[in-house]
Amino acid sequence: MKRAMRRMMLAGLGLSTACATTAGREPQQAMVERSRAQVPTPPWPAGDERGMANTQGRGTWLRCAWHLNDPNAKVYELAHVSSNTMPMSPFAPPLSYQYRPSAPMPGTRHVVNGEILGQGDPSNQGTQFDGLGHFGVLPEPWSGQGPVPEEAIQYFGGFQQKDVKPTPDSPLLKLGMDKVPPIITEAVLLDARSYLGKGQPLKPGQLITAQDIEGMLQAQGLGWRGLLPGDVLYVYTGWEENWADPEGGKGYYKQGPGLSYDAAKYLGEKAVTALALDAPFLDPVIDGQLEGKVAPTEGTPPGLPFSIHHQNLTQSGVHHVENAHLAEMAADKVWTSCTMILPLRIKGAATAQVRPVAVGAPASR
Repeated sequence: MKRAMRRMMLAGLGLSTACATTAGREPQQAMVERSRAQVPTPPWPAGDERGMANTQGRGTWLRCAWHLNDPNAKVYELAHVSSNTMPMSPFAPPLSYQYRPSAPMPGTRHVVNGEILGQGDPSNQGTQFDGLGHFGVLPEPWSGQGPVPEEAIQYFGGFQQKDVKPTPDSPLLKLGMDKVPPIITEAVLLDARSYLGKGQPLKPGQLITAQDIEGMLQAQGLGWRGLLPGDVLYVYTGWEENWADPEGGKGYYKQGPGLSYDAAKYLGEKAVTALALDAPFLDPVIDGQLEGKVAPTEGTPPGLPFSIHHQNLTQSGVHHVENAHLAEMAADKVWTSCTMILPLRIKGAATAQVRPVAVGAPASR
C-alpha cells in the first residue's frame, strides 16, 4: 500500500520512482542545476494572467521532489489558524463565524455540524494570498474628491479597468484567484530576525533591501544557488511574535516591517513566484501611517505608499502571502524546502485564504 501511494505521489509530480530515487541520492546543487533548463522565464505572452506563476511545472517539481525524498524531512504548517478572536486586518470586515447547532437528519442516523460566515471577509483575514488583480495603478494620485478616472487604471499585463472589473459589482473578469495555478516549488527561507534584528523581531517600518537579501543568502550558505526562477521566498522577520489568539492588544496590524522598493524590483528580476512574510503588509508600515498621520518610510515612491504591492502585483506579477507562520521552520533552520501553496479557487476574487505548507529537513544540531 505504501509503495503504491508513493508511486501515485511521484506520478502527480511528473516523476518516476527511479527518477525520485536518483533525486534522493543526487546532491542538491546538481539537482538545482538540472532543473534550470526546465523552468520557463519571462517575458510572458500577451494576455497573460498568471505572472510569475508561469514558472511552475516540471522544473520546480523536480526541485521539490528532492526535499520530499529526504528521509529526515518534516512538514511545516505555514498558516495561522483562523478564528473570530485572532488579530483582524483593518482593511476588511472582521471574521464572524457562527456555529450552528448539531442537526439530526430526519429519517436517518446522521447528525450534521456546520458554521455560517456572517458579514466577515475570510479572504482578507488571517494567512492570505493576493492575486494579481488585487491592485491596479493610476498614472497620478487620486485626490479623493470627484469620480475616480477608471479609464486610466492599469493592471498587470496591460489590462484596463474595463477588462478587469467593468462594473462596481462585477467579479474580476481577468487576474482573479481562479487563474492562479497550484504553486509547487522549492522555497527559500531567509532569517531576517537573526541577520538584521540580531535575534530580535524587526522594528516597525524596518526595511529589508535587495542587498540584505543577498547578504542573507550568503550568510545562510545559499550563495551557490541564490534565488531561482519559480522559487517562493519566505522572509522571517519575527513580527509574528505580535500575533496572539485571542488578540492580545500587541498591535499586530497597526504597523510592521517590510521590503524596500529596490528589493521588490530585485525579486521581479529573479522571477520569484511568490513572496511571503510573517507580517501583515509585506510593505513597511510605521505607527500612524495607516491613519494618514505620518508619511511612509523613506524611499517609498510618491503616491505609492504600498509600493511593494504595486511593484509585485501590477508590474512584476509576483504573488503575495501575508501573515505567514515561519517561526518553527526558522527555528529548525530549514533554509530550503518543497513548498505547496494552494489558494482557494474563487471565481473573480482578488484574494483568498491559503494554507501553505513546506516539507524540508531540519538542520543537524
